[in-house]
Amino acid sequence: MKTWRMWLGASALALTWTGLAHAQTSAGSSGGNAAADAPVDEIVVTAQRRSENLMRTPVAASVLGGSELAAKGVANVDALQFATASIVVNNFGQGNDFNVRGIGKAEHNTQTTTGVITYRDGVPTFPGYFQQEPYFDVANIQVLRGPQGTIVGQNATGGAVFVNTNDPVIGGGVHGYFNANYGNYSDFGAQGAINLPVGKNIAVRVAFFGERRDGFYHITGPGGSKYTGNNGDLRQFAGRISVLWKPTDRLSILFKTDADYLDMGAYPADPYTDRFKFLPYGSTTPNPNYRDPFDITANSPQGARDKFFRSILRIEYELGGGVKVRSVSGLSHGHSFYLADLDGTSANTSTFGDTLTEKQYSQEINLISPDNQRFTWLLGAFGLWNKYNFLAPYKLFIGLPGFGIPDYYSLQGTNPERSLALFGQVGYNLTSDLKLDLGGRYTASRSTNHVLIRELGSFITPAEQTTKSDDFSYKVSLGWRASSDHYFYGFVATGFRPGGLNTPTFGSGPIPPFGPEKVRSFEAGWKANFLGSHIRTTVDGFYNEYHHFQAILGRPDNPRLTTELNVSGTTKIYGAEAEADFKFGGLSFGAGANLLHSQIGQFYAVDPRNLPPAVPAPGLCNPDTGPATPYCINLKGRRQTYAPNLTFNVFAEYQFSLSSGDTLTPRVNFGHVGSQWATLFEKPALGDRLEDRNILNAQLAFTHRTWTVTAYATNLTNQHYVGALNSSLNFAGPPRQYGVKLFKTF
Repeated sequence: MKTWRMWLGASALALTWTGLAHAQTSAGSSGGNAAADAPVDEIVVTAQRRSENLMRTPVAASVLGGSELAAKGVANVDALQFATASIVVNNFGQGNDFNVRGIGKAEHNTQTTTGVITYRDGVPTFPGYFQQEPYFDVANIQVLRGPQGTIVGQNATGGAVFVNTNDPVIGGGVHGYFNANYGNYSDFGAQGAINLPVGKNIAVRVAFFGERRDGFYHITGPGGSKYTGNNGDLRQFAGRISVLWKPTDRLSILFKTDADYLDMGAYPADPYTDRFKFLPYGSTTPNPNYRDPFDITANSPQGARDKFFRSILRIEYELGGGVKVRSVSGLSHGHSFYLADLDGTSANTSTFGDTLTEKQYSQEINLISPDNQRFTWLLGAFGLWNKYNFLAPYKLFIGLPGFGIPDYYSLQGTNPERSLALFGQVGYNLTSDLKLDLGGRYTASRSTNHVLIRELGSFITPAEQTTKSDDFSYKVSLGWRASSDHYFYGFVATGFRPGGLNTPTFGSGPIPPFGPEKVRSFEAGWKANFLGSHIRTTVDGFYNEYHHFQAILGRPDNPRLTTELNVSGTTKIYGAEAEADFKFGGLSFGAGANLLHSQIGQFYAVDPRNLPPAVPAPGLCNPDTGPATPYCINLKGRRQTYAPNLTFNVFAEYQFSLSSGDTLTPRVNFGHVGSQWATLFEKPALGDRLEDRNILNAQLAFTHRTWTVTAYATNLTNQHYVGALNSSLNFAGPPRQYGVKLFKTF
């Protein structure tokens, strides 16, 4: 029974399981090759709504251009963690935990907002779900670390990720590319894009992506019988159409629409105990159920399919005097279907399913002063409206068919959320080399539940609740250009995550909402160029203090049932990062690393997985005061979940020049993500420890004129690792994949 209790606590608790910066590099679009003897490319970003050299901007960021993404094998968000330091992705199926510097979304529910905002072409995406959208025809991806939001979009406590696709090019004629690949697991994919001039002032770009692949799993049914369900066969198709119209030099209108059909087949998983060679944990007794994470048993049918579209409209107009007006509108609508074998075995004891829709609309408006002034300013307004709809009749359910209870717990209804903000920033050049920036943001958030819940055929009191969270965040930064090659910066910034609602479970009635989470961050960094910009380095250190940290733990009055609470003590996360890029002739080399330390503030809780038969009396374990007992644990000093102490990555390639202008380029990149804790209780015997991930990718590319043939391999050592732990189930990361790609530009 523990499995479905934990699943419900982590998933159904809070209406669960729903799942612009623009950087330019001279590397060009996907698949292109930079000149062999060029220095490291300069990166220009507009993350702060004006064009700035990243090496002269007081922010910690990593930028991957389209060609670099292809060279490192980054085709989706899972792979991003092995190409950029400080990122951790734990994919548990219908959603994922995406953390930057240990902060993001480590709670699997719709009520908890994410601390890392992902933008697609300037608009925020669905918060934490529908995250399997592929990267195709991407111009660049920029990862900003630390609190964001005082001058752009939505507030974020951990960071922001900006995925920018290629825009149409007016006056660029007809051009584009086509890419096809074939690999093991019968993996066949194709993608491409074409730029079409429509007139003197209009251009259209059309891009597409498709992939089909067999599943990684070998699944057997009861008693070793054939399993007839889906084992994770992937079928994806996505398309995008972009239209750019520039009727005058001052006015630019860009419209983009994406449509995605992402059928992941299923997200099979097995109990955490299956990964232990010996049981009980730490003994020398062989575990009879020990098995590879891709060799599992199941009996329930499974499914995992997302469908959605997103449209964005960006309008920019330059007024007299150089002041710019900028409007970015986004509209998204998604449908998600998920069905899981909840116990991860063929015992037929529990299943989980949900079918939902999600709609999101966002609007941002900016007024931006000219760049070439000693005093600069920016004003902005932002609004986001999101609505989850858990479809009727009771399409979110937990069933226990092995106990004769096909519908143990079910839910239907809606969860609308709203966030409104006003923000601004001013900058002043104290001297020609010293600049002060001040930014502020006021945010008003609201979340409401309109749901009906059934338990064992009986209705629980309808959950009609509303919670509000208001906050003012600020950022003060100072940047000093010590010389043309050395830049130093420091800042203090705050950020916040709104509070949310706890959904009633098991006839508990209304549960108090949890409050907002706030952070104060201190950061200092040094950015430098050496040897004529053939070497570029960045080093930074950061210290974050989180107040009212949000965590999912057992309820004080009934720890067998979980709820979301605020940590009363101060949670601290601090560390250091370093990145370097080298380019000498045909040799390119890059590396990045993050050292992280995290410690939760004083906080008492009961691990519901380890309770004695009798439930502790109400008030036995107060989150603020305890007292400490063998079951009421003081979590002070525990590491934040999904926050490894070390992540690093290394990339190298060498371009050999052949006759007739042909090139041969071997590439390797390696990513390390250190061990993590999946819960604050840090109990290896209960599967809480996720081991290191060491992923090696390799490519060999031959280019002849406009054709490139590439042999590739990801996870070359075929490490089988747990990609996420959810409700005591192991979700495996992808195994070794290899094949060949054919790339053609025109």
